[in-house]
Amino acid sequence: MLKAGVLGAGHLGKIHLRLLQQSEAYQLVGFYDVDAEYAKKIEAEYGYTYFPTIEALINAVDVVDIVTPTLSHFECAKIAIEKGKHIFVEKPIANTLEESTQLVALAKEHGVKGQVGHVERFNPAFTAVKNNIGNPMFIETHRLAEFNPRGTDVPVVLDLMIHDLDIILSLVDSPVKNIHSSGVSVISKSPDIANARLEFENGCVANLTSSRISLKNMRKSRFFQRDAYISVDFLDKKSEVVKMKDAPNDVDEFALVLQNAEGEKKQIYFENPSIEANNAILDELETFAEAINNNTTPIVTLEQGTKALEVALQIIAAFDENPQ
Repeated sequence: MLKAGVLGAGHLGKIHLRLLQQSEAYQLVGFYDVDAEYAKKIEAEYGYTYFPTIEALINAVDVVDIVTPTLSHFECAKIAIEKGKHIFVEKPIANTLEESTQLVALAKEHGVKGQVGHVERFNPAFTAVKNNIGNPMFIETHRLAEFNPRGTDVPVVLDLMIHDLDIILSLVDSPVKNIHSSGVSVISKSPDIANARLEFENGCVANLTSSRISLKNMRKSRFFQRDAYISVDFLDKKSEVVKMKDAPNDVDEFALVLQNAEGEKKQIYFENPSIEANNAILDELETFAEAINNNTTPIVTLEQGTKALEVALQIIAAFDENPQ
């Protein structure tokens, strides 16, 4: 079992602590939090071992799970990597592109593995259909959330939209050519609602909308490609695949058939894949352990986390071209 320690015992940090303690892939050694008084309360309530310094915890583990505010990701990860420890770091990987690029270089230099917590890659609704998504040419995503002060220290692009950016970048094998975006600050000092249009060199277009001031929660994505349409509901854990195939000569009377202007007939087939319930956070942590033990590539690499951050920052920069 890999010895693991958690940096940061806030809302998400406590979830990681609980799951690492349950996991058969890890031995939870303890945690560190900058607020010593709060940390001692967590220690007393849950029984996790509190380490008084970052260095003390890092020295005692094989894997450092970084669940601190984004501003401190780089410093925490840098200390861990330079001590030869593998790192799991929550999204976004870092606060700036320069920081994330340096982390990638440091990990290579010290021969350690890193994974970024883009948890939607492990959502069962997505994993059930991802193999059906091939060369999508139009993508539409909506990620809406009710207002929560937690996370408003960063723009909604880094808070919410980056989940969908990571998914899209994992599916579209083409560089981003153009970005158009707009963002509006309603309650926070940083934008609370944003829309972005990404144009890829292969012709694919992705339209993303994210909001943290909505009256209801929504996390839906739709992927359109030649002869197929795939929808994923990340929140309700549902997915659907609609495929079009050449219609047979003898069509069932209940079949849905479309005919285009050239007279070609296509039959529509609906599939609702079986969704197996899982704990996505536990899955991402345990697949990282597998990558370490088997010396394989993590599912969400530091490089991929860096690419998602790069595009997210480009979207934010484009806000200035459309001031609100």
